[in-house]
Amino acid sequence: MADLDLAALRRWPDVEAENLFAYDAADRLLLATAEPLLAELDGPDGAAIAVVNDHYGALTLSLAARGLTGVRVHQDPLSGELALANNAVALGLGGYRQHPLGPEMFDGVRLVLLQLPRSLDALEEIAGWIAGSAAPDVVVLAAGRVKHMTKAMNEVLGAAFGQVTAGLARQKARVLTATRPVPAASSRFPLEESHDVGLPAPLRLVAFGGTFGGAKLDVGTRFLLPLLDGARDCRTAVDLGCGNGTIAAFLALRRPQLQVIATDQSASAVASTKATAEANGVAGRITVRRDDGLSGLADASAELIVLNPPFHIGNAVHAGIALKLFADAGRVLAPGGELWTVWNSHLGYRPALHRLVGPTRQVARNSKFTATVSVREG
Repeated sequence: MADLDLAALRRWPDVEAENLFAYDAADRLLLATAEPLLAELDGPDGAAIAVVNDHYGALTLSLAARGLTGVRVHQDPLSGELALANNAVALGLGGYRQHPLGPEMFDGVRLVLLQLPRSLDALEEIAGWIAGSAAPDVVVLAAGRVKHMTKAMNEVLGAAFGQVTAGLARQKARVLTATRPVPAASSRFPLEESHDVGLPAPLRLVAFGGTFGGAKLDVGTRFLLPLLDGARDCRTAVDLGCGNGTIAAFLALRRPQLQVIATDQSASAVASTKATAEANGVAGRITVRRDDGLSGLADASAELIVLNPPFHIGNAVHAGIALKLFADAGRVLAPGGELWTVWNSHLGYRPALHRLVGPTRQVARNSKFTATVSVREG
């Protein structure tokens, strides 16, 4: 493999910090394991190669440095897609092609490099698309940090492939190799569940595999929903980090005159929120956008923003993502606009909300969660 200085990669526009890195040992092990297989592929045409869940470009740009062009890439988070593009420009590399998760991503592919997702549902959905669309001789190399891997991952891959083997661990990373695809007659996805949230009819949640929490109702969001009746009257609202679309659909059903903008950086979440809006008959009043936070919205343009912030960045527990979203909300709220949010009480976000958005008061608190409203001052 042609050497690429992985230390030159950045995470931007994702959160950057001294303890957050743009590559890991699983990237290095995956590339080393792929080397003999790459040697068997003819010429610089990389169209027979698919890269899935490349965090910030370590895999894709290492292939590009080797001279391979046409490599197919799927990254669920927009921050990863943008970071890959930024790193490609900085390093003078390119020639890869971004694809949504689906049959075109894997049609005829013979080698897949996959950074294992945290979610077994996400892995099942990915494996199903590969088994149903890739070449019969496809080899899937799926890598992760050992501390985040479980035997259930082998079982999920084993349902879609006739053979799954585990390689030796190196620098606390391991590669699973899957071959002999077994296409399934049908898929479980999208998932759907109904939940009683105090509306005239149960709220129907729909979710694809890569959506955090699936079609379940997040416990923090359940705590927040009834409190939203106290939010200001307005014509438009924003569901920031919409996930499976719970908040967007609830607001649209609770306030029949309201227009809702739902944003999430996850392609899976965007598809899930659209499906949830359709399932609840409010698709005409919910606009769903794949966005890095609220970068697509103008300053001082929102009357009401609702947020249940994530506390993970990939596999890392880190407050940086919540702080980034708070700052985005502070920029986008108009004077007098409100940010309603719920968070695990031990995280103590209130001072940050006051600093990044405006005066913040506690609306409710239970043994686990705190719900607050922050008002943007004029």
